[in-house]
Amino acid sequence: MKQDSFFIERTFNASPNSVWEAITDIDKMQQWYFNLESFNPEPGFKFQFLAGDDKKKYLHICEVKEVEAGKKLAYTWIYDNYPGKSCVKFELFEAGTNTRLTLTHSGLDTFPKDNPAFAKESFAAGWTQIIGTNLKKFLEQ
Repeated sequence: MKQDSFFIERTFNASPNSVWEAITDIDKMQQWYFNLESFNPEPGFKFQFLAGDDKKKYLHICEVKEVEAGKKLAYTWIYDNYPGKSCVKFELFEAGTNTRLTLTHSGLDTFPKDNPAFAKESFAAGWTQIIGTNLKKFLEQ
């Protein structure tokens, strides 16, 4: 795997349809992901949200690039007023009665190297919390 990417894989005790709804339905997304004003799993759909730590919030600007209903969702991920462009890709796989989800966030090396918020370790910590804890808790509650 390229050094500019972060990859995480988790298996959830939930059906692929439940996981797909969790990553594409705005009402469900707001319970475990970010506070999005709108979302539509359709190529070309643009959305944004504020996120960061207690010291600084960053405006994330995204555009859905790829959708394969029930299986794959990919979108660009950039920061307002900062150079760089990355891509987030969710992929779902049946695993018996469970669902295996992989998330790949590529293009991390395009972000400013002098900002710790854009370090690969920051993305690793964030996605591990979001996918490994928040989404798991949401799906398996």
